[in-house]
Amino acid sequence: MKKFTEVKELVASLEADADKFYNKGNSAAGTRVRKGMQDLKNLAQSIRLEVQEAKNKA
Repeated sequence: MKKFTEVKELVASLEADADKFYNKGNSAAGTRVRKGMQDLKNLAQSIRLEVQEAKNKA
């Protein structure tokens, strides 16, 4: 459950940069959003593997 909380925190932390990129055209904020989304993808994959492993043990 700890990693799921990390996902929520990561999404919340990207909100300001996403706003700057989409509404104000700040390209540096877009780079930060892309990096954050890559981190989110990796975190989601690790959660997915944990869930699959726990399911297979049950």
